[in-house]
Amino acid sequence: MVYFYHKGEEMRLTDDRYAAERSQFELALRMIRHEARTRTIRECTGLSDDRIRKLYATYFRNTGATHVRRRRGKSPRQVTRFVKNPQNQLQATTLVALFCSGLLLRVDAGNRVSPCWPRPDVEFGHRVCRAYETYLLLHENADLSFEWAWNLLQNISYNDELYLAVCKGCLSRYVQDAYALDHKTCPSCEIETHRHRRPGVHSFAAS
Repeated sequence: MVYFYHKGEEMRLTDDRYAAERSQFELALRMIRHEARTRTIRECTGLSDDRIRKLYATYFRNTGATHVRRRRGKSPRQVTRFVKNPQNQLQATTLVALFCSGLLLRVDAGNRVSPCWPRPDVEFGHRVCRAYETYLLLHENADLSFEWAWNLLQNISYNDELYLAVCKGCLSRYVQDAYALDHKTCPSCEIETHRHRRPGVHSFAAS
């Protein structure tokens, strides 16, 4: 079967393909700057592993940008990183809030989390990057890498190991481990309580 296009339509199709490819490259470079793993970049961009490695070599390694490293191996899968202390728990909660504001996640009346995107694509990747970049601005001492943020986005959607609990004090939602004892206190209230404790009283970290 042969298709015939007018000249203007051919130019539009060419421009569309160019714009799509350019968007893929821009996202790949953006994710490389955040030290995302090759598999994560591939999921969002559709680029091959070889093209991703060549982009890194061309725009980073060969230009002397040694501060941007290539992470090897599998993405982190554990959830304990997000709840091991109130600081990490607060940062994880910030990320989930940013994922919601970026329309990557939705939370229903029962505090169950659902993904808004059927599968990763270029727009999905850019939204994840925007959320992560905002997180870095909000937390001067950020403890969660881009790959940890990616893990959190995937994991919280299952409502399995992680879920959103509600603080009995301020009624705010926060990320909680489904297999850990929940004292119904959000990390912000936990941190604030620690600040006001008298000298000699054990802190929450030691209890």
